[in-house]
Amino acid sequence: MEFAMPLEERLSLRQELIDSDDKFILDLPKVELHVHIEGTLTPELRWKLAKRNNQTLKLERTGTVYTNLEQLRASYYIMEARPGHQIDNAEESFTFFEAYYGGFEVLVTEEDFYDLAMNYFEHVAGMNVRYCEPFFDPQGHTRRGVAFKTVMDGFRRAQEEARQRLNVKSKWIMCFLRDMSPESAMETYDAVLPYRDMVVGIGLDSDENDRPPLMFEEVYKKARNDGFRITAHCDVGNKDAHKHIRQVVNDLGETGADRLDHGINAAQDPAIMRRIKERGIGMTLTPWGYLRHEPVDEIFPRIRILFDAGIPIAIGSDDPAYMEDTWILHDWLLVKKMCEFSNDDMAALAKSAIDMCWASDEVKHEMRRELEEVVAKHSI
Repeated sequence: MEFAMPLEERLSLRQELIDSDDKFILDLPKVELHVHIEGTLTPELRWKLAKRNNQTLKLERTGTVYTNLEQLRASYYIMEARPGHQIDNAEESFTFFEAYYGGFEVLVTEEDFYDLAMNYFEHVAGMNVRYCEPFFDPQGHTRRGVAFKTVMDGFRRAQEEARQRLNVKSKWIMCFLRDMSPESAMETYDAVLPYRDMVVGIGLDSDENDRPPLMFEEVYKKARNDGFRITAHCDVGNKDAHKHIRQVVNDLGETGADRLDHGINAAQDPAIMRRIKERGIGMTLTPWGYLRHEPVDEIFPRIRILFDAGIPIAIGSDDPAYMEDTWILHDWLLVKKMCEFSNDDMAALAKSAIDMCWASDEVKHEMRRELEEVVAKHSI
């Protein structure tokens, strides 16, 4: 078994993928179904918002104060394992969540949330993303005293502008933080009901250890009965991975979920794979993130097993700002290289993402037509 890929190798691989100049991958119309909007907070935007809000940027645990943008940029490369060690899940969870939630502090006003979302939409528009369903974590903001309305009003403005100016359509997935209580999740669920026109789905994220999906069954049942689509994270390598995947696939919301986020440990269990396929559940995978804490010789064979089994897969970027600035284009290029996918395979992945998304039939039809045109153009 190999160690996880070291930072220096990841940066080299990132450059290699961009240098490949793969016109087919760039041209494919993309649907992104696994990206956390707060995970797109780049150092540049974080610096700008901190200045606007008169905040000092610092790492609370160590007291380190970031006095310039270069220092802040360097702090984003947080996942380098000690020499000769693999980053384990506990180590990654601590350092990643520390950075991720630390970034929330600069998000205060409606304008801040607008800038956060608009920065993402502008970034991925250039990568031919046509539709996306970003996750957002409102409890991480309301517990800091930010009003739910402030968050949603900023996101709404960006969503409308992206649709009109960039041809990037979107719906939102509200996630509950699993390290907060089910009661807090229910309060947050009630707060989102006036925004049904924006929010299409309900998800579950944050630290999964000893926080099984069925802890949140009551709020998921309510969401299912109210007509929301439902999904949940099952993080790679979690000690209860298979148990949690089964809960999501079979039981969540009394029906089982519509999608499964991460969950590639399912590839180790043929019975789970059969059940996922029987139920027609799509999986959202973010391969660049797995390079940090899983052996390369395990990640990509598992993705290949799931693909070859006929399970629908959508490739996303997860938290691109905290993952060496790797966005959806990088993840698509990575999976093509490491899984030895052909152009036909990549077109199939693009189609799966369209089929899996929760857009209207009209929007899906437009994207399928564009996909067919791109494939035909590159087949000449």
